[in-house]
Amino acid sequence: MQLLLKSIFTCALFVIFVYATAQSLLKVQETEARQAYLNVTSSSSSNLSQDDVHFLSRRLRQATAGEEGEEGAPSQMDDELEQMTKVHAEAPDAEELRECSEGLVLPLWMPQRNISVGDRLVRGFVYFVLLIYLFVGVSIIADRFMAAIEAITSIERAVVVKGPNNTKQVMHVRIWNETVANLTLMALGSSAPEILLSVIEIYAKDFESGDLGPGTIVGSAAYNLFMIIAVCMIWIPAGEVRRIRHLRVFFVTALFSVFAYVWLWLILSVFTPGVILVWEAIVTLLFFPLTVLWAYIAERRLLVYKYMDKNYRVNKRGTVVAGEHDQVEMDAEKGPKQPMVTSARGNDAEAFDEARREYITLLTELRQKYPDADLEQLEMMAQEQVLARSSKSRAFYRIQATRKMVGSGNLMRKIQERAHSDLTEVKAQLHAGDDEEADDPIRMYFEPGHYTVMENCGEFEVRVVRRGDISTYASVEYETQDGTASAGTDFVGRKGLLSFPPGVDEQRFRIEVIDDDVFEEDECFYIRLFNPSEGVKLAVPMIATVMILDDDHAGIFAFTDSVFEITESVGRFELKVMRYSGARGTVIVPYWTENDTATESKDYEGARGELVFENNESEKFIDLFILEESSYEKDVSFKVHIGEPRLAPDSTHYQPTHDELAAKIKEVEKKPVQDLTELDRILLLSKPRNGELTTAYVRIRESQEFKATVDKLVAKANVSAVLGTSSWKEQFKDALTVIPADESEFDNDDEEEEVPSCFSYVSHFICLFWKVLFAFVPPTDICGGYVTFVVSIFVIGVITAIIGDAASYFGCALNIKDSVTAILFVALGTSIPDTFASMIAAKHDEGADNCIGNVTGSNAVNVFLGIGLAWTIAAVYHSSHGMTFNVEPGTIGFAVALFCGEALIAIMLIMFRRWHKGIGAELGGPKVSKYISAAILVFLWVFYVVICILEAYDVIRV
Repeated sequence: MQLLLKSIFTCALFVIFVYATAQSLLKVQETEARQAYLNVTSSSSSNLSQDDVHFLSRRLRQATAGEEGEEGAPSQMDDELEQMTKVHAEAPDAEELRECSEGLVLPLWMPQRNISVGDRLVRGFVYFVLLIYLFVGVSIIADRFMAAIEAITSIERAVVVKGPNNTKQVMHVRIWNETVANLTLMALGSSAPEILLSVIEIYAKDFESGDLGPGTIVGSAAYNLFMIIAVCMIWIPAGEVRRIRHLRVFFVTALFSVFAYVWLWLILSVFTPGVILVWEAIVTLLFFPLTVLWAYIAERRLLVYKYMDKNYRVNKRGTVVAGEHDQVEMDAEKGPKQPMVTSARGNDAEAFDEARREYITLLTELRQKYPDADLEQLEMMAQEQVLARSSKSRAFYRIQATRKMVGSGNLMRKIQERAHSDLTEVKAQLHAGDDEEADDPIRMYFEPGHYTVMENCGEFEVRVVRRGDISTYASVEYETQDGTASAGTDFVGRKGLLSFPPGVDEQRFRIEVIDDDVFEEDECFYIRLFNPSEGVKLAVPMIATVMILDDDHAGIFAFTDSVFEITESVGRFELKVMRYSGARGTVIVPYWTENDTATESKDYEGARGELVFENNESEKFIDLFILEESSYEKDVSFKVHIGEPRLAPDSTHYQPTHDELAAKIKEVEKKPVQDLTELDRILLLSKPRNGELTTAYVRIRESQEFKATVDKLVAKANVSAVLGTSSWKEQFKDALTVIPADESEFDNDDEEEEVPSCFSYVSHFICLFWKVLFAFVPPTDICGGYVTFVVSIFVIGVITAIIGDAASYFGCALNIKDSVTAILFVALGTSIPDTFASMIAAKHDEGADNCIGNVTGSNAVNVFLGIGLAWTIAAVYHSSHGMTFNVEPGTIGFAVALFCGEALIAIMLIMFRRWHKGIGAELGGPKVSKYISAAILVFLWVFYVVICILEAYDVIRV
């Protein structure tokens, strides 16, 4: 699909090129035929140039139509007519009329006299190809410029806000306001060629007016407003819509985008026709900061906006608060959502919390999709998706589109690399203290430090480990010590030396346990380490505890602890129930869960059942399933109980049977305590019973490490680092490497292309010169992108100057007027990258701001900054020399007036689509309506171009 659209645009340019060339060459032939019977004697008899004659002819037509009502106008027009007739009568040679003037940078193709039609066609074709190649180059360097702008506008500052529990939290927020950034640096980045072309043309023509700069700006505005929005309308996937989120800002930029061209028409044709005064030029330039300021006021709801268009909602505390219309509107599109809490923390803190909630939601979805993946893998995948889904600037989509077009791959791949590096860096920061242990001395200790063994186990193994430097020899002694268990009767005492040769980090030894048939309670003894060799330090646990469970009793049952803290991300949690003081026989222990602050079926799945301890089995686990609620600050608990244990019936694991033993125990229980014999007390001990811990609290909360990881990853979720580069090595590697593009950005194919396509290779080798050349531009990591900004705008200026020369030579060779060349070829060449950038933004953004809002904002900025700056320089220069700055209204004035009328139609169409119940959005919607709307916009652009061309060649006279 992408290739098809590129082909359509290329064919359209080629058709227009052929048509304009044919028409221009016909003019050449007519002029040569007229030369045959014109008697030209002198080329110095007139002081008027061809442009002056054309200007006078327009004024003459205006006077004839009665547009000048002054009394002296007819005689003045008569004089001008007489002078113009004299010029035509004494016109220079036809070949001299078509002679090109020297450009600012590009050398002139000689000779310029006696050029055949075939030679003109060859020169025109060469200049046309050169223009296309220059457009590719300026697009590539403009993307480096945009990456620098993204780095500059992404500068963050640390702010301290109070959390829900008055806890201080440090977060990083951007210094640049999004609206201000879009209307200043971002607009400059995407429109730099048009703006610089207007300024450079003024300098190249000795501060006289030209048609290339203003024509390019007006033609680009028409293409942006009509064609880009039309393409984006039909590019939205079926069944989806895109709405403008910052509607107030759009109204401001749309108003100024139309007013900008109305203002141009006024100063060109109404106030002082043909003359631009200093105050007119300065006011034009001052409209640029006024546009930015007004848009900022509208976006921040300042001044009069704070009293307009408010909606009211109820926050979590039940308080009625005023809410933004745009926010409520977007929330309604997404469906039910928890209301935002209005607090003193401000919009920055709320935005950070919202990003954090989005990260937790993504992590929950990934846990359900990949239940076997570990947490670190899920965190990396979540960070990747957060970066991919995060709100992106105009720079991101512009660079993404250019990379696809020139075979430099997809930014999504860099996002994957960025997510992995972010997680690695965060984990390294959180575990920085772990690496400090490398400087500690050699440490020895038991691992584990607690052993539980059955009385009939025979022997068990004890493990001692060494940590730190293991390249040397080390040793330590060990010995057993009595506890409630005694050496010789319960276990075999032991003492010895453990040697650790170089490279060995652990040693093991065995302890023997003595089995007997006497009923007794559980007993324990200890093993301690002592007398380590030089340079060795004993660490905890340096004493191991060994618990001997008597297997002659049925056992005592209890939890290992009263409180268990787990994270919500654990999913399945195994709660251990211990059996001690005996392990003989099969015992059944009932269990069940109970709500505390946690709610069953919301925070956890309720559990109820029985644990069956087989003979000599000392532990069992209760499976608890924790439900994920995506709550970052979760801290709830529930209870787990175990009931009275009982001997399993019909079991003959030992004699007497369980039933006989249970009957004897019941008889003993009926006796008074003072009448119990030693045998009776031992018999009672053999009965299965509960210990002290029969109720356990399971507390669900997120771990501090997980919270810290989330906060740090969310703080790093800045796409600007993906656009920039950190070293010249990285830039040259990217320049010389062909990277496959992910075509799923344009098509509905989710399969990732692993091998670069033929188109990627062709694009890469065509653009290789520009890629290698611009790899010398300093990386954006130097001085926060400011060095890249300065160098890039200088290079854009040089290439733009060459484009201006090539466009002028192109028109001169084919006898095409500069105004037509600007409106058609130069405007389209500079706007094609923005077309594909808007297409990507339309498909992947939640709103339509990066498609429609940026178009209107860019159009306004182009006029106020591009034309305003150029004309201010020229007007001040002429005024300082006692002259006036003359600008012929000509085709530019007519194009501006025509564009104003069509722009109003386009904006009304966009608003009609938004407020129509059957559509409800600016982009997308029902198939029939979006194709009809797009067809209307395409017609407006075609009509605009055709009428401007006809007017330029006097086919239509206005």
